[in-house]
Amino acid sequence: MDHLAILSKKGDWLAKILSGEKTIESRWYKHKKGPYGTIKAGDTIYFKESGEPVTAKARVEKALFFADLYPATIQKILDDYGKQICLQNYTLEAYKRTNYVTLVFLVDVKAIEPFKINKKGYGLMAAWITVDSIDRIRVN
Repeated sequence: MDHLAILSKKGDWLAKILSGEKTIESRWYKHKKGPYGTIKAGDTIYFKESGEPVTAKARVEKALFFADLYPATIQKILDDYGKQICLQNYTLEAYKRTNYVTLVFLVDVKAIEPFKINKKGYGLMAAWITVDSIDRIRVN
């Protein structure tokens, strides 16, 4: 499977992924949604910043899923993986309403020839899209 991760420009997340500073992509949600339970080792993630073309990709080394979280569990995730996630805010307060966490360990990260995508049918606010092939949403 291929995945498209849409990143906020605010945290400079894409640059941190490309530099190797950020080695885990994380998704923190109140409700269960992708990539929770849908991503696995060997999948490919394509990355783009909001409003920009896709410019990077990585292979998934492994994925961890956490559900029905308690404050102690959230704190342990932050303590154990916070540095690799490059969280700007390590406090429990910022994540206390989280029920589902997906941690995606990235390998073989590389910049690629930029291309645009068509998100039609996935929702304007979609920040993660899973497809059988990225070519399904690639604009030629």
